[in-house]
Order: sequence, then C-alpha cells, then structure tokens
Amino acid sequence: MGKATAMTCVSPDTGGVLLTDGWDHHARQRAATDFKPDSAEMEDRHHLTFDTREEEKPALEECPGRVAFYQKRPFTRAQFRRFMFAQSKPYPEMTGLAVQRKVRHRLKIVVVGNEGRELNAHRIGKFKLAGFVDAFISSGFVRFRKPDVEIFRLALDIAQAPALQAVCIEITPRLVQIAEGLGIRSVLHTDYGSTCGKLASFGLEVAG
Repeated sequence: MGKATAMTCVSPDTGGVLLTDGWDHHARQRAATDFKPDSAEMEDRHHLTFDTREEEKPALEECPGRVAFYQKRPFTRAQFRRFMFAQSKPYPEMTGLAVQRKVRHRLKIVVVGNEGRELNAHRIGKFKLAGFVDAFISSGFVRFRKPDVEIFRLALDIAQAPALQAVCIEITPRLVQIAEGLGIRSVLHTDYGSTCGKLASFGLEVAG
C-alpha cells in the first residue's frame, strides 16, 4: 500500500465549527423576542439582503436599517448592533482541535466562511482567531461566497496547498460535496468526537 498523502492545510468554517453562527435564524428569533419587531417581516427582509450583506454590499451599518429600522422603533441602532455582535459564542473544543493539529502536523489553518466584513472582524478579534488562523477567506473580504466553487479554489491558492493535501470542515452536506468535487478531503462536522475520528483517518491525529 502506498504512503498516504500528508495533509498541509485544514480549512474549517467559522460559523458552526469554530464558533456559533453569527447571525442565523435562531439569533434573529431571539432579536424578535427581545426587540419585538414583526418576526416574519424581519425574516423576509433579512433574506432579501442576505447575499449582498455577506459580500459587503450593503455594509453592516445599513443592515439594521433594512431589517429592523424601516419604521420607527423604541430601541436604537446601537442597541440592535450590540445584540447582533453578542450572539457569537465559541466552541472551545473545536478551536483547541485546530490549534493542536496545527502544532503537531505543522498545518496551515485557512478559514473559509460566509460572513459580512464587520461581523467577521468582530468575531476574529473577540475570540482571538488570528492567533492560530493563517488566513480568512471570508465573503465580506473576498466579495463572493459559498457555495461558489471559486472561494474554495481561492483558499487553496492562498494556502499554496494542492487539493489532495487539504481538508475542509463544514456543517452543510452540499458544501462538503463541492469541496470533494475539487479533490479536497472533507469532514461533515456534527460533533467534536466524530470530527476528531475523521481527521485521524486522514492522518491528522493527536498523540494520546
């Protein structure tokens, strides 16, 4: 049996893998409960601006206006913005997993995610992701987003890693299929234990 290809790059998503989603359906439901805008209308307005927001068109300052402040409210934009930023929480086991594999296997960690520039920058700073991530291929930075196959190709180019030496970690089956179509080894992340096992099968274990 030939020697397995050594992995040189791991590409996890931010939302759902390293951190909670920044502004998902559940966060918007909490906003509807706390701030009392019409939940269904806010959700409709969110989806109308969703694609362009994550590509930095419009900027984050404009989004509360489009989603919640299309009429007079008893709360301020600053309060709503603080609420948006406060929804992010870390997954310490998963950030630890990335750090441990990076150190042991001398990996590059290149995050690929769909997030607006300002929310992404906030999450990078608050959770000190730049301390172990080598590059952030975020839709708010690069102006296109998953499932566009080009964002995965860009990550490989930035990492200078052949597809067969890269592993992506995603929570969406469709994105796993797209990455695998490029020859990237992929993990459909559901929990810490199964992801550790899958990475070990690619040669990325951590010695006991």
